[in-house]
Amino acid sequence: MSNTLVLKSHFISKSPEARLYQLPIPVIGLTGGIATGKSTVAKLLAESGFAVINADQLVKNIYATQEAKDFIKNHFPECLNQDLSINFKSLRKLVFEKSEIKTQVENFIYQRIPQQFKMAFNEFNSPQVIIYDVPLLFEKKLDQLVDLSVCVYLPQETQLERLMKRDQIDRELAESILKEQIPIEEKKRLSKIVIENQGSIDDLKIAVNQFIKNCF
Repeated sequence: MSNTLVLKSHFISKSPEARLYQLPIPVIGLTGGIATGKSTVAKLLAESGFAVINADQLVKNIYATQEAKDFIKNHFPECLNQDLSINFKSLRKLVFEKSEIKTQVENFIYQRIPQQFKMAFNEFNSPQVIIYDVPLLFEKKLDQLVDLSVCVYLPQETQLERLMKRDQIDRELAESILKEQIPIEEKKRLSKIVIENQGSIDDLKIAVNQFIKNCF
């Protein structure tokens, strides 16, 4: 099983004390831009037996708690449905329109991510490495806390076209979404390893297998 593979020593750059959540094993930060194929790469790695923690899933887990529902009820009751579940469409709109609300909501979420991360980590059986699938690796400066940063890459124009097709949106909206993230070319430059995703799914599988071969 791949979760027994050991990351090559020259890729290990952090001591446990300096690493994300002081983990005793290396952490690979897997990132990319929206519609670049990061989630597909994470899935392929998980299917290969690697321990993968998904940052978006951690956030979903937090929103599913009663604490989160109470937080929204107390601060943004207009973002609750009649059954008292969170109306994420309304919440996203509020967060997008008012920066102070975005900060308040993000603070609530990010204060609770460490606990969720550790819970996810404890579900694995003695892995040799953790792959952290995190869209905002560089935006949140988490690259400084992982041993190896890996970017799933395709050119921005292709990224734009895939986003438009995937979400059935026009070019103007797609461009505004991309502006919310660090440009993919910059993420590519900042990453130590790049996984190209400009071809077919079979091409991507080959690239992922090459990544495993090169790093483990």
